[in-house]
Amino acid sequence: MFRLPEAWVWDFWLVDDGEKYHLFFLYASRALRDPHARHYRASVGHAVSTDLVSWERVTDALVRSEPPAFDDLATWTGSVVRHSDGRWFLFYTGATLDPRSGANVQSIGYATSTDLMTWDKAPGPVLAADPRWYEKLSDGHWHDEAFRDPWVLADPDGDGWHLLITARANHGDALDRGVVGHAWSPDLEHWQLREPLTGPGQGFGQLEVLQTAVVDGRQVLVFNCLAGDMPEGRRATGTTGGVWVASAKAPLGPYDIAGAQLLCDDRFYVGKFIDDRETGETKFLCFVHDDGGRFVGEITDPMLASWAGDRLVLTPLGERAPAA
Repeated sequence: MFRLPEAWVWDFWLVDDGEKYHLFFLYASRALRDPHARHYRASVGHAVSTDLVSWERVTDALVRSEPPAFDDLATWTGSVVRHSDGRWFLFYTGATLDPRSGANVQSIGYATSTDLMTWDKAPGPVLAADPRWYEKLSDGHWHDEAFRDPWVLADPDGDGWHLLITARANHGDALDRGVVGHAWSPDLEHWQLREPLTGPGQGFGQLEVLQTAVVDGRQVLVFNCLAGDMPEGRRATGTTGGVWVASAKAPLGPYDIAGAQLLCDDRFYVGKFIDDRETGETKFLCFVHDDGGRFVGEITDPMLASWAGDRLVLTPLGERAPAA
């Protein structure tokens, strides 16, 4: 369990450098008292581990910029990849307040590092919502301009890089506009925004903190959504929401968003898969979200992810069946 006594910890992402696992996480001081206030005080912390269980906290990765800037309110969720030239790229969400409405506007920037420890921000943002495809704050259908949580992956055929984005379509029912936004780059520095990889009307107002992964040979897309951000039809099933897993044909889809499996209910949130370098198994971590109506804010120990027929199952490592 990764827990900070002085701060709440929530969204996170993982990187394996070949020797250590790196945990990048959002955190904010518990002195705020109100957990909802954490979003506007978020910084990106950093810890390292050799086993995904015991973590050593190291120097923070990112903090907000001085205003005016696209990230002058907070630095939010992202992902890390390595360029062929050896540089690490950390893509992250920048949050700022709209000067007219006071609502949150999100866009995407990046920072680079040679050692995963010291990060230099590039001028940003490099990507923002485009009304040709994506909902803007001015549309008035949502509480903020949702364009965040960049997940970057290499093109499967070697043609540059792709970035998946938590975004909303510019049409459809207000609570059913969640889509997988999409951008492409030849070099990780210059980006072209493209139309989303999915359409609205799949049962989710937003698809938070996306991740593509392969679990036991099956391609999946992980996303997160709570019941309050879903249309009435899905809420009527009694779901609390939480961590969802959709089957996928390939890393860039198509994805079965409408048929996604609820992997964890709202006690947990923001699930991430990572391959264990020593065992080859796929592990799963998430943060503890709700305990009887109380926000917890700590990250679980890893669990084993495996398939039971068409359902993905999580098993605490201490409960796995002994080897024959």
